[in-house]
Amino acid sequence: MDTLFTNGAIFDGHTYRPGWSAAIRAGRILAAGPGDGRRGGVAGRDSATASDVWDEFRGSDVEVVDLEGGLLLPGFVDAHVHPVQGGLERARCDLSHVSGRHATLRTIAAYAEANPHLDWILGGGWHQPDYTGGTPTAADLDAVLPDRPAFLVNADHHGAWVNSRALSLAGIDARTPDPADGRIERAPDGTPTGTLHEGAMDLVGRLVPPTTHEEQVAALLNAQAYLHSLGVTGWQDAILGDYANLSDSTPAYVELARDGRLTARVNGALWWRRDLGAEQIPGLLERRAALQFPRLQARSVKIMQDGVAENFTAGMLDPYYDGCGCRTTNTGLSFVDPRALGEHITALDAAGFQVHVHAIGDRAVREALNAFEAARKTNGASDGRHHIAHLQVIHPDDISRFAELEVAANMQALWAVHEPQMDELTIPFLGPERTNWQYPFGDLARSGARLAAGSDWPVSSPDPLAAVQVAVNRHTGDGEYEAFLPEQALDLATALAAYTSGSAWVNHADETGRIAPGMLADLAILDRDPFTQPLDEIGAAKVVATYVAGERVSGA
Repeated sequence: MDTLFTNGAIFDGHTYRPGWSAAIRAGRILAAGPGDGRRGGVAGRDSATASDVWDEFRGSDVEVVDLEGGLLLPGFVDAHVHPVQGGLERARCDLSHVSGRHATLRTIAAYAEANPHLDWILGGGWHQPDYTGGTPTAADLDAVLPDRPAFLVNADHHGAWVNSRALSLAGIDARTPDPADGRIERAPDGTPTGTLHEGAMDLVGRLVPPTTHEEQVAALLNAQAYLHSLGVTGWQDAILGDYANLSDSTPAYVELARDGRLTARVNGALWWRRDLGAEQIPGLLERRAALQFPRLQARSVKIMQDGVAENFTAGMLDPYYDGCGCRTTNTGLSFVDPRALGEHITALDAAGFQVHVHAIGDRAVREALNAFEAARKTNGASDGRHHIAHLQVIHPDDISRFAELEVAANMQALWAVHEPQMDELTIPFLGPERTNWQYPFGDLARSGARLAAGSDWPVSSPDPLAAVQVAVNRHTGDGEYEAFLPEQALDLATALAAYTSGSAWVNHADETGRIAPGMLADLAILDRDPFTQPLDEIGAAKVVATYVAGERVSGA
C-alpha cells in the first residue's frame, strides 16, 4: 500500500520544509514537496513531472498518515552506540536511572535478593559524582553483597566497581601492579579500594561468566525495539569483538540478520585489539567479508586511542591539574603508540576500511588526525569516511583539520553540559583554558567539518531528541544549570542533520538520511514541530512512529 504523510512539516535531512508532504511506495520515497499530494504542487522524481507522479499516486490505494502538525524527518542514525551492552544493562542490575549512593546500594541489594540463583551480580550505570572522587568502595558494596562477587561498570563504561569477594577471586591486593592500560584505585597503603579503571577492569572481568548467545540475542532485540521507539532506524555498533568482560556480539547480529529480525540498518565497527598490531588486519578482512547482509555490514574498524578525563586517562597535550590547582605530571594514556597508529590507519585505509577512533583528550585527537593525515599522504584521498568520536577537548589549532582531512566529527552532544560530572570531576582537573576547548561543535561546523552524531548508549541516553536539545541549547532544559559554552551551540537544522544525513553518510548508508524521491523510506514522526516551538523545549518532543523501508517498526 502507498502511504501519504501530510498535515505537518518535513525536515528533509538538511532543510526544514514547512507545509510539505511526502509519499512512499514500495519502501521508497515517491515524492516530497509543498502541498498535501491530493491537490498537486508536490515535487516528484527527476524522471517525471510533479503532475505525472501525483496523478499516478492519486489513483492508487493510499494510507493517509495525518502528522497532526508534527514533523516528519529521516530516521535517526546513531553513529556510535553499543546496543547489546545497553540491552544487557536493561536486563541486569541497571543503575543508570538511580541517583545517589544510598539509592544505588538499595537497588543493588534488591536486585541481589531477587536473584539468589546468580553466582555473580552484574550490571552497571552508576554515576561517578555520587562518590567522593568518583570512586565507590568495595566496603560499601560488601555491606549489601558480602558473599557473592560483583562487577558493576560505571555509566561511561571506563571503570568498574567490585566488592572484596571479586578482588579476592582475582588475587588483587596491594602487591598487584597496575596494567599498562589501566589503574587500580588504592588506599594510601596500596590496598585496592574497589574501583578499577580502564584495562584494570580486565583483572576481574576475565572471571565474569561469559554472556550466552541467547542472552545476547535477547539483549539485541530489546535494544532494537527501544531504539526504534526513539526514532532510530540505523546505527554503527562501536564495538564488534571481545572487549573487557563482554563477549563478541557478532553472532547475535548474524542470527537476526539471517532470519529477518534485524529491522535496523547496522554498520559494525570491528574492534582493534590494542595488544596486537598489523597482524590482526587479515582477520579483520575475513570478518568483513563474512558480514555481508542487506541490513548488516562491517565496514569500520574501531580504535580506542585514550580513556576518559574523569579518571585522568584521556590523552592530554599538557598534564592534568590536581585537586589543589597544581600541575601534575600525568598526561593520560595513548593506548596505541602514535607512530604505530599512523601505520595501522594507513594500512586499514588502503584495505578499504573506515576507521572509527575514540579520542577524548586533545593529544588523542591530534594523534588521530596526524594518523589520518599520514594515511592521506600515502594513499591519497579515499571514501573511507573516517571519523573521530567523543572529541571532548580539541586544541584550537586542530579544528580546521577535520574539514581539510575529510574526517567527520562524531559528537555525543549530551555530554556538553554543566552537571556534577563536568563541574566536579572534570573542569577542576582540566583548568580554565582547556575547559573552554570542550565539545566545540559550533567551531567545527563553522570550519566546514562534516558532523555526525551518536549517543554512546548505555553510557548516556540513546534519545536523539535529548541530544539535539543539548546541541542547540548547551543545557538539558531542566533549568538547573546555565548553558555550557553557549557559543558552541548549533542551530536546530544543523543538529538534526548531524543525527540523520550526517550519520547516514558515515555509515555509507547513502540511500537513507534524507527525504527525497528515490531514497529509502526510513522515517520518524514527531508529535510536534520543534522548529515552531521554543528551542529550549526540543527535548520535550516525542517520537510517535518509526518506519524502516516504509514498514512501521514502532508506534501505533
